[in-house]
Amino acid sequence: MRRATVVVTCALFVLLASPASAQEIGPARGALVIVGGGMRDEAIVERFLELAGGRDAPIVVIPTAGGGDDYDQYWSGLRSFKEAGATKLTVVHTNDRQEADSEAFVRPIREARGVWFGGGRQWRLADSYLNTRTHRELEALLERGGVIGGSSAGATIQGSYLARGDTKNNTTMMGDHEAGLGFIKNVAIDQHLLRRNRQFDLLEVIEAHPDLLGIGIDEDTAIVVQGDRFEVIGNGYVAIYDAQRTLDSGGRFYFLAPGDRYDLRAREASRPSRAQQPLERVVKKGWQRERP
Repeated sequence: MRRATVVVTCALFVLLASPASAQEIGPARGALVIVGGGMRDEAIVERFLELAGGRDAPIVVIPTAGGGDDYDQYWSGLRSFKEAGATKLTVVHTNDRQEADSEAFVRPIREARGVWFGGGRQWRLADSYLNTRTHRELEALLERGGVIGGSSAGATIQGSYLARGDTKNNTTMMGDHEAGLGFIKNVAIDQHLLRRNRQFDLLEVIEAHPDLLGIGIDEDTAIVVQGDRFEVIGNGYVAIYDAQRTLDSGGRFYFLAPGDRYDLRAREASRPSRAQQPLERVVKKGWQRERP
């Protein structure tokens, strides 16, 4: 565990030290489908399969966050994909970083058009895959136009900063694991937002790291990231935490609804209309420090 923590800490330094303006924030190619947990809307899975190339596209599912020792092709987490008509599903799992570095382990990922991370605890995904050959093959999948998705822990791991990454509990926002896989850069992602009354929790992270963008996603809701833009789909809301933006009332976060768009580079939200106007009431004004 100590070795994995050192790797995570070093990776975090690199991710936080790299200016967002010098690189893409979302993937230059491919797409991400990031779900806030409690996925029931069939349209989310259907969108993921569409981005992967259809129901017959080869899909790898990684259940490692769940904490089990072994998973097979009968794992219950495949149900939503089977019900959506997916025909080529492969479960890939290990708790061993050496195995995650092996050619045999990454071969299914190399042949896949989509990869999905299941829920559980996000630090387990970091321990197994961060900075391994598996991690590099996931990045290569995006580069060849594939899609990476995930729900709950599988959402948070996609950010560069790993919120709720503490091994002791899932309430500590800045714990002993702070680096995610970084498919979306300079971003911290939280999930189960409103269902579990977590809407104020990301404030702590952004106050400590004001250059980060915080994205909180409610259950049965997803963001679909392509390049430096994303769209909200599903049945709930997405909260945005940006230390350089507030509501006109002084509120430190604001909500996006299904259909809303967000520009990650400009950090501007918009609601679909003929003129594609910016979201009302959001103003460019830095957060005021609260007095102790």
